[in-house]
Amino acid sequence: MSAQAQMRALLDQLMGTSRDGDETRQRVKFTDERVCRSHLLDSCPNDILSGTRMDLGECPKIHDLALRADYELAAKERDLFFELDAVNHLESFIAECDRRTELAKKRLAETQQEISAEVAAKAEKVHELNEEIGKLLAVAEQMGAEGNVEESQRILAEVENVRAAKREAEEEYYNSMPASSFQQQKLRVCEVCSAYLGLYDNDRRLADHFGGKLHLGFIQIREKLEHLRRIVASKQEKRNQERLRRREERDREERLRGSRSRDRRRRRSRSASRERRRTRSRSRDRDRQRRHRSRSRSRSHRRSSRDRSRERSSKHKSSRDQSSRERSRDKEQKRDDSTNERDSRRSEEREAGEI
Repeated sequence: MSAQAQMRALLDQLMGTSRDGDETRQRVKFTDERVCRSHLLDSCPNDILSGTRMDLGECPKIHDLALRADYELAAKERDLFFELDAVNHLESFIAECDRRTELAKKRLAETQQEISAEVAAKAEKVHELNEEIGKLLAVAEQMGAEGNVEESQRILAEVENVRAAKREAEEEYYNSMPASSFQQQKLRVCEVCSAYLGLYDNDRRLADHFGGKLHLGFIQIREKLEHLRRIVASKQEKRNQERLRRREERDREERLRGSRSRDRRRRRSRSASRERRRTRSRSRDRDRQRRHRSRSRSRSHRRSSRDRSRERSSKHKSSRDQSSRERSRDKEQKRDDSTNERDSRRSEEREAGEI
């Protein structure tokens, strides 16, 4: 990459896609599904293992440092939860590497003669000391390159102690191993990058392996995966707590709403019962007034009927009295007439007798 391209990439990484007003670059957002989420989090295996013997080539998704800068700016304002996609990507990649490691171990076990458990343990000890020497030498070289000479010398002194322990372990292994099996039992598979390591490799070869880009790249990928898992777990825990809090608030609101509705129903029932009592009291009052009116009408009717009956009886009585008086007058008149007639007859008889 030229110096100009490096400066352009640095500006993209610092300022994002809109650093020079290029609208064509803004057509693809970092939220697009075509953009590599692992690249946005600086954990894509295609970038980390580039230039090694396990170079994966170009990633099928979009890699752009400007999009990474846009994502970092947006992640400060809101949680995008891209870590879950990156974890799924890295887990699938690490699972494939572990599968290749197991296959390499299986092939190695098929091509080498079987040894006893004691000899295998001694060989394993030699391998572990070799790995420790290689790792310490890689760290010492890194410290020396950074200018930390004292720390580099301290690590080299520790390397000498580990070498002495390795020589003793090799002596024990050689004494317990048959001479015919020396060459068949010299390899093992690296648990990190699935590379083959020899039991008789010198310190330079071990340092090159453990300080090489491939081994360190796999260590970086595994560390990135663990880091992202912790972030995802913390965010999921936070999200679960937030969901639980919202659920509690929703339940509390529902309880409050239910209590309010119960209070409203209670108030409505109370008002309805009061209204029913008022209606019943009004109906009782109307019935009482109706009965009172009916009784008053019946009393007035009876009174009027009594009055009419009294009038009729008085009229009838007066008519009877009048008729009786008339009859009595008639009788008296008749009696007077008869008396007068008798008197006249008597006077006539007396006159006739006198004559």
